[in-house]
Amino acid sequence: MRSSADSEGTANLRRLNLWIILTSWLCWAIYPQSFFFAILEPKTCNLQQEIIMQFVIIGADAAGMSAASRARRTMPDMEITVLEKTGDVSYSACGMPYNIGDQNREIEELVVRRAQVFREKQAINLLTGHCAEHIDVAAKTVSGTDSGGAEFSFSYDKLLIASGASPVIPDLPGFDLPGVMPLKTLEHGRHIKAFIKKHSARKAVIIGMGYIALEMCEALRKLGMEVDMVKPRPVLLPWMPMEMSDIVKKELLSQGARLFAGNTVRKIEPSGGRLKVVCEDLNLDADLVIVAIGVTPNSQIAGNAGLTLGTAKAIAVDRALQTSNPHIFAAGDCADAFHIVSNQKTWIPLALRANRAGWAAADNACGKATRLDGIAGTAVFKVFDLQVARTGLTASEASGCGFTPVEIVVTTRSRAHAHPGNTSINVHMVGDKSSGRLLGVQMLGREGVAHRINGPAVALHAQMTVEQFSQTDLAYAPPFGPTWDPMLTAANQLLKRM
Repeated sequence: MRSSADSEGTANLRRLNLWIILTSWLCWAIYPQSFFFAILEPKTCNLQQEIIMQFVIIGADAAGMSAASRARRTMPDMEITVLEKTGDVSYSACGMPYNIGDQNREIEELVVRRAQVFREKQAINLLTGHCAEHIDVAAKTVSGTDSGGAEFSFSYDKLLIASGASPVIPDLPGFDLPGVMPLKTLEHGRHIKAFIKKHSARKAVIIGMGYIALEMCEALRKLGMEVDMVKPRPVLLPWMPMEMSDIVKKELLSQGARLFAGNTVRKIEPSGGRLKVVCEDLNLDADLVIVAIGVTPNSQIAGNAGLTLGTAKAIAVDRALQTSNPHIFAAGDCADAFHIVSNQKTWIPLALRANRAGWAAADNACGKATRLDGIAGTAVFKVFDLQVARTGLTASEASGCGFTPVEIVVTTRSRAHAHPGNTSINVHMVGDKSSGRLLGVQMLGREGVAHRINGPAVALHAQMTVEQFSQTDLAYAPPFGPTWDPMLTAANQLLKRM
């Protein structure tokens, strides 16, 4: 039996509960929104803290801005900061030789999107003139100095290094003289174009005979300039069979270029208001010297931070573009990649890989698992009227990767036998005798090469055998190729040797 005190206590508790319910109802009725958010405010703040991520990117060209744009689409609330040491972002570096060869075109036409567009339309904190110099992996900060000398520091949750590559400049006398220039950045292109116009340059020496060197040879000849090319190795294109490399050589000579392969440059010196490129047994006069002997990855900031470097001292990454630090990614010309044929690490700085890797790095930084299979090293370039292309491994590269290479060189036609405009296409195809796999293809011709190389590139990604590739159903029409496509002809002939 309950006492009167118990009954009174129960009644008081009921009155208190009723008062709380009525008061809450009254607050909700008068201030519904304020009341609702006051209850949820602690949860909302915590949720915002979890969602907002600090994503810092070093470098604002292909890989960097592809990543920034991708991340903005994926996580609209993410705070994205891009640090670019130059004043240029998002431009077509591959188009520079062709632009330089046409003085009627402005170099600024190569800009794909200006910095202000990224800032205003995508709310990306893009900071030009900001040189990142140090990564503190323990504190998760990036620091450096801006173009005015002021120091800066940014914290990150995820960091992408997309610092690109720099031209190789020999540590030799005279390579710092006015008129001696590399071609890698848009600013380099501006300087070369302005120098030619200002000084009415009529003679150029190009040091190197790679992709950029050959494209610049055509550009300068188009301007009416005399062009000499010099390199230390004796073969023009060492990754091609000699008979195919000689075709490129003949094309260059027929267009008025002079080639001096097998000559090592010792120094460059002023000479009567011009320049003189001095080799052991050769002197070449010039108004302009283009240094095009290759590029090297900008990986110093990563190495100094303790990140693992790989092939050619590029930043080592896995298939998710993650470095040896789980919070740091790397993409573009500064990072290595897996080769889809050898499954070994390689460093082949090309535009498509940079853009694709930027996307993948951003996806992974945002928590969306993305992996890249790798690259085949597919490339094409123009040498006057010739198209030159390659994909996969050469015979010597294949041998070095443990394959047993078998190769064939065939000469076929670009169109059907009797069709007007028919020209030769030369194909070098490599297969593995042990497994039967297709390993690589090199091609050249005056037409039908640039896009035809994509066929074997896809076959390499699919790890097809030479026999499987020989059975592919390729398109035919007389204006575009013979009934047996040059790729199929080469595969059929290679099978006979395998």
